[in-house]
Amino acid sequence: MDPDYLPFHPDPTKPEYRPPPGAVDAHCHVFGPAARFPYAPERKYTPCDAPRESLFALRDHLGFSRNVIVQATCHGRDNAALVDALQSAGDRARGVAAVGPDVGQTELEALHAAGVRGVRFNFVKRLVDATPREVFLRIADRIAAMGWHIVVYFEASDLADLVPFLRTLPTIVVVDHMGRPDVAKGVDHPDFQRFVRLLADHDHFWTKVSCPERLSLTGPNYDDVLPFAKTLVQRFPDRVLWGTDWPHPNMKSHMPDDGVLVDVIPRIAPEIASQQALMVDNPMRLYWASSKSE
Repeated sequence: MDPDYLPFHPDPTKPEYRPPPGAVDAHCHVFGPAARFPYAPERKYTPCDAPRESLFALRDHLGFSRNVIVQATCHGRDNAALVDALQSAGDRARGVAAVGPDVGQTELEALHAAGVRGVRFNFVKRLVDATPREVFLRIADRIAAMGWHIVVYFEASDLADLVPFLRTLPTIVVVDHMGRPDVAKGVDHPDFQRFVRLLADHDHFWTKVSCPERLSLTGPNYDDVLPFAKTLVQRFPDRVLWGTDWPHPNMKSHMPDDGVLVDVIPRIAPEIASQQALMVDNPMRLYWASSKSE
């Protein structure tokens, strides 16, 4: 592991909030173990090993029923660790993979059989080298035919440039971590309002109201992030997802307690109906509904 990054919390608290039955952690990762699933040579960071056994133990400890496991850049386009976790979890997990424009149909079908239902396009410059957008479009056309969706990760400062491209994508688009707003600017700032307008104008855009630990300037209990997440939950109740982001790669200042993160949920989604949509109905509709290849 890179020496300036922190390992995941070894003993998270039991959250006071109890997620509804069938709740889904819709954004988490598995890393390695490197001895079995080596990290990609082109990676920008080396995480701690965070195997599927630890993820599933956390799932049970926090009171969740299912996971959506997202391929992270440290494994590149080698989805072996992701597929291993999905096959081990059976119907209790789905996946978001990373693929290239040369991916074969046989590989796509194998990923689908393992439980993959989306691909991730990463635009965060500190994590990945730039990919031509026409490459992403070729991939998007391939996976749209599978009934999959696209997860996009970007910094808020890059959204204005990305909007025209994002609007051309031919399937559901899920934005990671609320588009990473600068919380110091407040919810009324044009930057965050641009993101809100994107969702308001295009009903195939979704967002994850996740990662307060990455966005907060004040730290736990992440009060400065709550207005952003509450705005999105209230405005787009049927297009929001929540996830832990375990094992929280690249964290330097503090490593969040996942029990504390779960206790944020009723603060951004106070009503029982909004919690049910956020934790159960929305992720089940997106990841566990029948798709075109089945």
